[in-house]
Amino acid sequence: MTIKRWAGKHLNGHRIMLIVFLCLFGLCLSQAMRPSKKHQDTREKGDRVYLLHADELYYDQWGDNPEAQILKGKVKFSHQGGILDCDSAYFFQASNSFQAFGHVHYYQGDTLSLNCDRAEYDGMVQMMRARHHVVLRHRTQTLRTDSLDYDRLYNYAYFFEGGTLVDGKDRLVADWGEYYLDTRLANFYYNVKLRSGEDLITTDTLFYDLSKSLAHVTGPSRIVSKNSVINTDNGFYDSDNKTAQLYQRSTVNDNGKNITADTLFYVKNGESEGFGNVVYEDTINKNGLTCEYFRYNDSTGIGFATNNPVMMDYSQGDTLWMHADTLRLETFFINTDSAYRKVHAYHKVRAFRSDIQAVCDSLVANSQDSCATMYKDPILWNGPSRQLLGEVIKVYSNDSTIRFAQVIGQALGLEQLPDSTHFNQLAAREMRAYFIDGNPRMGEAIGNVQSIYYPIDEKDSVLIGHNYLETDTMRMYMSPERKLQKIWASKSVATMYPVTQIPAQRFKLPSFAWFPQIRPIDKNDIFVWRGKGSQYELKAIKRNAPPLQKLRHKTTPRTMTADSTQAAPIAASQESTIPQEAIPAASEGQTRNMDSSATAIPKATISTEEKKSKTNP
Repeated sequence: MTIKRWAGKHLNGHRIMLIVFLCLFGLCLSQAMRPSKKHQDTREKGDRVYLLHADELYYDQWGDNPEAQILKGKVKFSHQGGILDCDSAYFFQASNSFQAFGHVHYYQGDTLSLNCDRAEYDGMVQMMRARHHVVLRHRTQTLRTDSLDYDRLYNYAYFFEGGTLVDGKDRLVADWGEYYLDTRLANFYYNVKLRSGEDLITTDTLFYDLSKSLAHVTGPSRIVSKNSVINTDNGFYDSDNKTAQLYQRSTVNDNGKNITADTLFYVKNGESEGFGNVVYEDTINKNGLTCEYFRYNDSTGIGFATNNPVMMDYSQGDTLWMHADTLRLETFFINTDSAYRKVHAYHKVRAFRSDIQAVCDSLVANSQDSCATMYKDPILWNGPSRQLLGEVIKVYSNDSTIRFAQVIGQALGLEQLPDSTHFNQLAAREMRAYFIDGNPRMGEAIGNVQSIYYPIDEKDSVLIGHNYLETDTMRMYMSPERKLQKIWASKSVATMYPVTQIPAQRFKLPSFAWFPQIRPIDKNDIFVWRGKGSQYELKAIKRNAPPLQKLRHKTTPRTMTADSTQAAPIAASQESTIPQEAIPAASEGQTRNMDSSATAIPKATISTEEKKSKTNP
């Protein structure tokens, strides 16, 4: 018994010690397996990527991804409100990421979806990398590419191996680009092409606001819209409203009309403006314009140019340059077969071409009758020594070739002879010149004509004499070589003086005025205004309006006599109530004829009655 008790006591003691040892060992093992605090996952529960479904799940510790859960069959993940479906995946739970393969489809709400063949997703930084046949859809926009990175944290996507963005009628292609989903702003670089309806934008850098259809291009860019082409290095283009804001010396070409300026605000079928060194060129009609400010409305055909505007016309081979303070364009019956234009130039108009120069205060050119009218002290110079001036000068042309010219009021034509001392002179109330193929063939002077002409010996170019003539009408006929052939004049008074016996009062006409100092000498001289001076201004002639016929609306009682019975019907017819506006104003000569005939009728009637009364008492 004693031995059994001793053995049982010792066995119980060893059992207790073994149990204690095992407890201590388990406690130490659990402490060793507990992760340290610095490696604990402090992410919130919502940052975790969740596996929602998979037909198969297993590990392959001996494969390429021993730490990954291998998922197959209708795999579905969820993270931060986004859902991703795929055929198979590697799920790295420790790094909160996965790799998806086959029919990858990611969607977030009903506004964003992404499809591709393969994708990698990192839940720590919320970055998805989609590859092969990538299609990103956001609202009405669709982005197609082969490589796309989508940053969910900043909500933008970018591609770098070529992509296409489609938004309704807008289609954008580029080598590299990024798209911000919140603001709907897109930035594209390298070989960028934007097709918006009929518009095509080609550039290397484009910033596009899809919500406004507003494109901002930088670098050499080209915008083509139907018949218009825009070239710019920095500009904004609104494809919806067809407007453009162009900077850094841009050019707009519209149906053969080019506009270049430092800054251009272009509105198709609306009002466009140009600022700074504006250059306009019409290659069809062969004319142009330069100025510092330009405005034109396509719909109304009204234009305006100021700050050193210069018009150019090179339709005749040689260029005509014209400068004024302001140029204004008006179009009448626009977009019809009866459309025509008027160009107003004012003030201080100066024009230069190698064969003709002009100066006046204002000018109006009308395309309806191809007439250019110069007002207020106009002067024309032709050739080396011919000058023409008057109150108003009209020049009619046919296809930019002069066909008829008219000087109205105090007309004066001068030709300086080679000796620079004597002048052929012609003064009249009105002058007309007729041209054939641009060459003068007949000249006509009407009203109070005064002429001084020096015949020249063709052999030795010596002056033969001094011919002074006064008449009412004169016509001069010239050859195609511009040589005087003959002169016709109505009843005239003429005197021929020897060159050495010219009276002092006959040396020059009373209205003689020669202005070589005012004449533009080249195209740069049109900017320098030189007036005639008050002592040379034309006389202010008061124009008498023709008298209007006065009609009596009420007839006064009159005693009728036997002698006036035959004149009564004539008087009654003259006092008919015709509206005064319907009676055209008669000229001065017509008025004189009417007055003389009116006084002759009663006299003739009375004399007839007297004869009848004498023969038949």
